[in-house]
Amino acid sequence: MPEISRFLGIVIRMFYDDHAPPHFHAEYGDYKVLIEITSRIVEGRFPPHALRAVLDWADIHERELLANWDLAKNRQQPRKIEPLE
Repeated sequence: MPEISRFLGIVIRMFYDDHAPPHFHAEYGDYKVLIEITSRIVEGRFPPHALRAVLDWADIHERELLANWDLAKNRQQPRKIEPLE
């Protein structure tokens, strides 16, 4: 599962050829969530401050996330996305 970004101790990844709808995975310590790119529906548990950071990052990079989803669906390497600053 390629890592596409890392910030504040949070790792963002996408699986190759993953199930719909378009989404990404975030890990923070022992916490893991799956976040749908367009709806921002969250599955899993994350500390509130870390989740807010991931959602803010997703708001900024939605187009890049969707482009990476298309790449990953076609088994191509997703591009790195700038971290949250």
